[in-house]
Formats: sequence, C-alpha cells, structure tokens
Amino acid sequence: MSLTGYPAQQEHDLYGLLYGFVFRAGEPGREIDSAQALRWMAAPREPDEFLWLHLNLAHAACERWMKSHLGLPESFFETLREGSRSTRIEYVDNALLAVVNDVVFNFGMVSSDVSTMWACASNHLLVSARLQPLHSVDKLRTSVKLGELFHSPIELLVHLLRDQGDLLTQIVRETNMSVDRIEDQLLSLRLSDNRAELSAMRRVLVRLQRLLALEPGSLLRLLNRPPEWLQEQDMRQLRAATEEFSLIISDLVALGERIKLLQEEIAAKLNEQTNRTLFTLTVVTVLALPINIIAGFFGMNVGGIPLADDPHGFWVLVALVATFTVLVGRWAFRKRSEY
Repeated sequence: MSLTGYPAQQEHDLYGLLYGFVFRAGEPGREIDSAQALRWMAAPREPDEFLWLHLNLAHAACERWMKSHLGLPESFFETLREGSRSTRIEYVDNALLAVVNDVVFNFGMVSSDVSTMWACASNHLLVSARLQPLHSVDKLRTSVKLGELFHSPIELLVHLLRDQGDLLTQIVRETNMSVDRIEDQLLSLRLSDNRAELSAMRRVLVRLQRLLALEPGSLLRLLNRPPEWLQEQDMRQLRAATEEFSLIISDLVALGERIKLLQEEIAAKLNEQTNRTLFTLTVVTVLALPINIIAGFFGMNVGGIPLADDPHGFWVLVALVATFTVLVGRWAFRKRSEY
C-alpha cells in the first residue's frame, strides 16, 4: 500500500506521474512510482544517485503535487504559464530550466504536430512535464528500460536533445527524397501539380525551424556561467549536442530555401506555359480575322455585292482569303520567333 492508503498504481494515476526512474552511476535505471519517489527524496541517498520523474500536465493534480513535494523553483512554474515556447536551456535559481519542443508521438508514427516539454534539472533530480506525448521522450524511456547507463540528470537531458536531433534528421531525409522526386519531374519537363505538396513541406519545415531552434543567447549564458554542480563531462556533452542540433537546424533552413527555389522555378515554367497558350490562341484569332471580315461584308443584304454574278466569284474569294491568311500567319510566326 502507498502512503495515502491507495495501491501504488492508483496513486501513480492520481498525481499525473507517467513514469519515474532512480539511477545510480554505472547501473541501469530502476522504475518507481510516486510514493517510492517521495520516500527516495525524503531519505538519505548516495552522492551518485539521481531521480527522473516525467509527468502529465493535463492531469488536474500534477502541478499541485509538484509544488508540494518536489521543491522546484518558482521560475519553473512561471515558465509553464508563460506564452513563449521557444526552445532554450537556461540557468535560473540554481537549477537548469529547459523548454524543449518536439514532434508529437502518435503510435510510433512521426507527426508534423509540435508539442512542448518543460524540464527542470538539478544535481540529483530531473523533472520533465508535458501536455502531449513526445517522440524524443518515448525514445529516452525506451533506452532507459533497455538498460542504457546514465551518470547524471544532464546526461538524460542531452540524450533528449540527441533523440530530437535524430528525429529531425529523419524528417529532413524524407523531405529531401520528396524534393528530389519533384526536382526530377521538373528537370524532365513533366510538370505535375506539385505546388501544393511543396507548400505543405515548406510550411512544416518553417514551423519546425521556428519552434525547435535553440535560443543562442540562453545557451551562451549557460556555457559562460555554468552552475557549480555541473560537471565538465556534462558541459562537453551539452555543448556537443547543441552544436549537432544547430547543424540540423541549418539543414532545415537550407532545405527550405531549396523548396522555395523549386516553387519559383515551377511558377516561372507555368507562367511560360500560360504565355505560350495565350500566344497560340492569339494566332488562331488573327488567322481567322480575314475570313470573318470578308464573310461579314458578303453577308450584308445590300445591293452592289461584288462578284455576285461572276461564275468564278467563289474561288476568287477563296484565293483572296487564303492569301490574307498566309500573309498574316507569316507575320505572326515571325513575331513569335523574335521572342
């Protein structure tokens, strides 16, 4: 039974705790529930032990339970309520606060929807909270359950950033393949209706770039003035992960520019095709002009119509119309060759 008389699994649901793990350096993480987490925080612990708790903010009792039992700084709860969700890592009130945006995890499939995770890391505790399931968090949990070793809460946070970078790399790779296919069609002059597909891809990339790019100012302040409890190894891993993440964001920007150029080229080719169609219609109209004019004259019910009594009048008019049509056609196609 738990501290409140409920079984551990029921208490796990009551407080919005999705899962928690206790780590000791050199050993795999051990999964615990909310009651065990409270006992761990109240009891003496080894210097190399630390705890990871992942919570669901959609649960009504989640934020109240965090305020009552976890001893998190007030700035963490202010970050939960503020409007800005830009990805950043900063040092506030002797703790690392991280806002991480990632794509939503949906039954193993990669979604284009983006959700936010808030994290607070100290020397012995990492607390992460979210409203929707995130792909990078699910990968981290899988790694922990498979026995991957972690030595500090910052290493868990770095793992999150790397998993997020791996997923972005996958998105960039798949988008590149789609863009290559559209570019091949464009170069082989097989214009298909790809503008909507390109617009959708560019919209997703711009959204990912805007939400997932790390704020360089907050990271620079952290690297210049790190907390005393942050180990040198954690600093190196954090710096390497953020540099790798910046390269992926650069790939996103470059891919977005490539899509923009393709959109402009398709628009130019479609404009050229429209101009050719309009020119053809204009030529047809001009070629039919002599026939329409002469037919209009001879269709008048008035006296004095020429060649009315001539037995060869019809063929004379045919020759006259053909001559005018040939002259106008040569003039029109000469103008076309000039352009």
